[in-house]
Amino acid sequence: MGVFVFLPLVLPLTAWPIARLAEQHLHPRTATRLLTAVAAVMALCSTVCLALVMVVGTAQLPGNPLPDGWSDPEVRAAVPYDEVVGKAAIPALCAVVAASARALWRHGRVRRRAHRALAGLPGTGVAVLPDDVPYAYALPGGRRDRVVVSTALLDCLEPGERRALFAHERAHLAARHHRYLLAVRLAALANPFLRPLRTAVSYTAERWADEAAARAVGDRRAVATAIGKAALVSRGTPVATLAGLAAPGPVPRRVAALLGPAPAVRTWPPAFTSVGLAAWAAAAGTAVSAMSSANAAVTMFLILRAATPF
Repeated sequence: MGVFVFLPLVLPLTAWPIARLAEQHLHPRTATRLLTAVAAVMALCSTVCLALVMVVGTAQLPGNPLPDGWSDPEVRAAVPYDEVVGKAAIPALCAVVAASARALWRHGRVRRRAHRALAGLPGTGVAVLPDDVPYAYALPGGRRDRVVVSTALLDCLEPGERRALFAHERAHLAARHHRYLLAVRLAALANPFLRPLRTAVSYTAERWADEAAARAVGDRRAVATAIGKAALVSRGTPVATLAGLAAPGPVPRRVAALLGPAPAVRTWPPAFTSVGLAAWAAAAGTAVSAMSSANAAVTMFLILRAATPF
């Protein structure tokens, strides 16, 4: 197994260039899907390898419930520097599990509270709440997906801008953006090196909804104006994995993009460009991460099986 067990922990660094370039050069839909897939695979691989290293560290603890053979020198020799990294992996993996569980619990709690707050309203696709705080967000799940908006925000917008607002939020629901946002959030918790991808997906998901809204209303300037106005008064969304009109993402860049031409739709960027090379580097890093984690898992399984008495 050797040092290959550590590669998935650092290979997310190969995705940093594409995290930045995808925002600028790829269609938002392509960028969101690509970055989310890369982040999810790399997070899974690094977590698997962290768990394998933890097995070695746990087996060295006195009174552990693992088979005695798992603490044999042959098992420890499979992980370089087992005395240090084996034990360090225990709190690291516990922290990953605890942070991920907390994020999932908080996400579910916010969604449940939001649905309960709408329980007495008609079951329409848009819920307008009488509130002095301006906000708008897409709320998936429950009996049906809904767009939630406050009267304070609607009062700030013209009729055409309101149509852009609703088109933007419906685009979030139609494309299930909350799943992408939740996936990259969990990935960043599993491996801090994936945080740039989480930031990038937060932006590209908003840009994806911006472009969908511009196509729906047929007026890119109206969408840009609605985003600008909402950003000045809105407080964003109640949780990071719920999508909203003005957050997250740098609003001036979104407005500037909408005032320009629509981005070209490509399934993969041209190979001999900066974004193409970055995409291939991220793809290669993801592939190596997957192969390294698979190799480490199979090797550790065979070693533990040989060390376990029957």
